[in-house]
Amino acid sequence: MNKEQTLSQSSSRVTYKELQQIIKMGLVQGNLIPAFAGSWLAIVLANHSFLSSIPQIIMMLLGSTLIMGGACALNNYYDQDIDSIMPSKQKRPTVNDRISDRNLLILSFGMMLIGEALLFALNIPSGVIGLLGIVGYVSFYSIWAKRHTVWNTVIGSFPGAVPPLIGWTAIEGHLSVTAIALFLVVFCWQPVHFYALAIKRQDEYSLANIPMLPSVKGFNRTRVSMFIWLVFLLPLPLLFRDLGITFMILATLLNLGWLYMGLTSFKKGTDNTKWATKMFIYSLNYLVVFFVLTVIVSLIEMF
Repeated sequence: MNKEQTLSQSSSRVTYKELQQIIKMGLVQGNLIPAFAGSWLAIVLANHSFLSSIPQIIMMLLGSTLIMGGACALNNYYDQDIDSIMPSKQKRPTVNDRISDRNLLILSFGMMLIGEALLFALNIPSGVIGLLGIVGYVSFYSIWAKRHTVWNTVIGSFPGAVPPLIGWTAIEGHLSVTAIALFLVVFCWQPVHFYALAIKRQDEYSLANIPMLPSVKGFNRTRVSMFIWLVFLLPLPLLFRDLGITFMILATLLNLGWLYMGLTSFKKGTDNTKWATKMFIYSLNYLVVFFVLTVIVSLIEMF
């Protein structure tokens, strides 16, 4: 592609579909589920009025969407060099010159500033937690950990687990045991989810020289690490005593199902890629089912 073609593509308007790729809308939407669950549980467990809390929920969801989307856009800006090497990233607007660096940075910082303004308008704790999430994701994960250590996924799990904290503090203005429990669930969920994805894309990460655990340590070490995180996840439902015994039992069964699936990788003749795909799909369903359960069970408890 010559320079004139590149300039012509960059100057044309970015489509909505391309914008979704830039801000990683799929990832953002996934994180809005625990964010909403955090706010919902704060309303139910602290006996707030749902109707009077709707403006706070809307501001929290909008602010969270903006800071996460802005941080993801900045991540795409910084990762252009490695994304251009990885085959699965070739359709990203940041790789095929569909958006200029200048416009990308304006979009990123604009979204994060507006998002933070909304969260701080709710209360200081929500704004501070949102800011910590941005700094953790962009600086500690994207710029440093992702390219320098096999612990990158675990380090990235800290900022990735802040959405339920934002949701809770948006309503309550302070943290609680339940809010921390939600954080721990998302934190322990992430390594298993992203290691499964990294196994599927092991060759790509090796090509881009990104030290993901499967690329550096291999499948055997990765499946052991995934199993350990599943074990950490197992007792966490006990922290949700306020939701009652029914929730604790259902959440534990959900964890046991995932733990069993993790154990199947130790069978002889296991197809690594197929197993990783099943683990990845289970992880997607796990996040939705777990947080939907928190909403449904809390509703039942109300009546």
